[in-house]
Amino acid sequence: MSFRMARRRVVNVVMLGATGVCAVMSVLALCFILGYLLWNGGHYLSWDFLTKLPTPVGQSGGGMANAIVGSGKILLIAAVTGIPVGLLAGVYLAEFGGNTMTFMVRYAADLLNGVPSIVTGIFAYTLVVLPFHEFSALAGGLALGIMVIPVVMRSTEDFLRAVPGTLLEGALALGTSRWRGIATVVVPAAFRGIATGILLSMARVAGETAPLLFTSFNNRYWSTGWMQPTASLPVMIFTYAISPYDDWQRQAWAAGFVLLMLVLLINICARALLLRGQPTGR
Repeated sequence: MSFRMARRRVVNVVMLGATGVCAVMSVLALCFILGYLLWNGGHYLSWDFLTKLPTPVGQSGGGMANAIVGSGKILLIAAVTGIPVGLLAGVYLAEFGGNTMTFMVRYAADLLNGVPSIVTGIFAYTLVVLPFHEFSALAGGLALGIMVIPVVMRSTEDFLRAVPGTLLEGALALGTSRWRGIATVVVPAAFRGIATGILLSMARVAGETAPLLFTSFNNRYWSTGWMQPTASLPVMIFTYAISPYDDWQRQAWAAGFVLLMLVLLINICARALLLRGQPTGR
């Protein structure tokens, strides 16, 4: 008996230490990436970098304000087009599924989630850019919106299935319709999980470059409309990083730091909002 207890204690210590090391490595990886970006591009991080347009080749200074605003516009279009479709599809799969059609939709969503982003960009290029004969923020947003759909769909389905069925049964027993019970009881109960899936989907597409090269392309000036070539942080980072100019390469490091910090800030703010008023878990 003593040998078994000693063996269990040793295994417990080893596994606890392994999980702690893995957790520390995960945090250190993020800190290393942030530190490396800051080390290489920190010199260019300033208010002008966030509020001014890029300067011509050979001139120092300038910023990426147009790329920051352009990324916001493209992500807004992606959210408006992709999140409602994925959310409603996830509700259908979780609450009204069970037949062959449901299996086909779920399988198609899994396949769509595994499609390379560059293929999605070519599809959006054929669907939007070629008919209008112009690159645009709308095309880029639609390309990213397609990538958002399967992630939101599957996460919504999983979190809705985790809600106890007795909640919906209680709502139906009170005389409400099935759709009203789902919308007012089941979906709010799974809201935190659904919102997490939405945030994960937006974080995934925020740094995509390949689809935007085929759709929104790039622009070194302000894009006032939705049907014009639009700059974005991922494309600007790619363009500046492969350039032969040291100044542009360092600005690419700075832009990468800004992009990573924006994604991190959005996740922190959303997490704080979701946890407001919620009981603290173990």
